[in-house]
Amino acid sequence: MINDIKAEAEKKMKKSLDALHAAFNKIRTGRAHPSILDSVMVNYYGQETPLKQVASINVEDNRTLAVSPWEKNLVPTIEKAIMSSDLGLNPATSGDLIRVPMPMLTEETRKEMVKQAKADAEHGRVSIRNARRDANSMIKELLKEKEITEDDERKGEDEIQKLTDRYIAEVEKALKAKEEDLMAV
Repeated sequence: MINDIKAEAEKKMKKSLDALHAAFNKIRTGRAHPSILDSVMVNYYGQETPLKQVASINVEDNRTLAVSPWEKNLVPTIEKAIMSSDLGLNPATSGDLIRVPMPMLTEETRKEMVKQAKADAEHGRVSIRNARRDANSMIKELLKEKEITEDDERKGEDEIQKLTDRYIAEVEKALKAKEEDLMAV
C-alpha cells in the first residue's frame, strides 16, 4: 500500500519536473535551440498542430534557427504562428525557408528572464511539496483505518520526504543551469 502511494507521489513529482523543464525551454537564452519553438502551434488544415510536426527546425548558426516546412503553402502560416507566439521572435522568409534570428539579450532582459526562471522553479517546488502532502495524508488515512502500523507510517513518511528532497534538488540543479545559461554573454 505504501509503495503504491510512494509510486503515485513520484509520478506527480516527475510531472512537476517535466513541466518545469518545459517552462525553462520557453525562456530563450539568446542562443538558437530548436526547443524554443516547441510551444508554437500552426493551423494545419483547420487543426492546431505543433510546428515540429509540419516542418523541420535546424540550428543554422549560434543565433539563427532555420525552419523548413514540408509543404510550401505553409510558409506564411508558420511565419504568422511564430510572430504571434509569445516568444518575441521575428522570422524572415526567403523562398521556402524561414529564418528565425534570436535577438540579443540586454542585461535587463536577462535579469527579467532569471526572475521568470526562479518563479517557474518555485512553482515546481510547490507542486512537488503538494505531492508530498497528498502522499502523507494518504498514509495518515491508512493509519487511521488501522491498515498500517505507526512504524509503517513513519517509514512511509520518511521515504516520501527522501523522494521530495531528491526532486527539490533536481529543481535547484535545473534552475542553476538555466541561470548560468541566461547570464552567459
